[in-house]
Amino acid sequence: MSDIRASDDEAADLVHALVEDPTPVSISRDLHGHDEPHDESVGARLNWLRAGVLGANDGIVSTAGVVVGFASATTDKGSIVLSGIAALAAGAMSMAAGEYVSVSTQRDSERALIKLERKELREDPVGELEELTQLYEGKGMSRDLAEDVARELTAHDALAAHAEAELGINPTDLTSPWQAAAASMVAFVVGALLPLLTITFSPAGTRIHVTVVSVAAALALTGWTSARLGRSPLPRAIARNVAGGLVAMGVTYAIGALVGVNLG
Repeated sequence: MSDIRASDDEAADLVHALVEDPTPVSISRDLHGHDEPHDESVGARLNWLRAGVLGANDGIVSTAGVVVGFASATTDKGSIVLSGIAALAAGAMSMAAGEYVSVSTQRDSERALIKLERKELREDPVGELEELTQLYEGKGMSRDLAEDVARELTAHDALAAHAEAELGINPTDLTSPWQAAAASMVAFVVGALLPLLTITFSPAGTRIHVTVVSVAAALALTGWTSARLGRSPLPRAIARNVAGGLVAMGVTYAIGALVGVNLG
């Protein structure tokens, strides 16, 4: 009897927790006793951070490629710096515009799905309740517990429960395209400043070498960071990131040198 009462208490606690935070991750945490803070907000913050790292990486590689290419074609510092500034400005605006369009499209799709879910809840509440029950039952709950959870969540906020369980969407916290655009632009600028400042303030005879070394070190850092965030093997991620940047600079250096010789 004590085991049955304990099980009932755990079920009640689970239902209460799901009403407060109806996410699939919270279900896993409560069912298995895990206390890791892997809720939706943490996942969203990690996604933002990962996007920032990738944006900075793009800024480093693209701007480094441009300035190294120009530096191989000419020794005129003004031209090299101007090319770097142009690459930084164009790249940052391109990143911002691309992110805005991408997130706006995603947000429109999410709103359409939420509108459809709201319509289904209004026209067939019984069928939607059964659908939610089956979703939680598919996650490993018993039929009775899944029914209790579905009823409690439906009574609390039916739309939020269905949007989260079926679509993985929080209808009250959709991503802002303006915030995404601003974050991408800032990340790109931060990354682009490294090769631009390095090649600007390095001595003429060593500016390309110093820039290549500093960019390789920065790419190793962003590769390490992205690997840590994605929980992937560190050496492979770092080597891939650095190699990609070195290839990009090598190609633009060769093109710049070829153009510089022909123009000269």
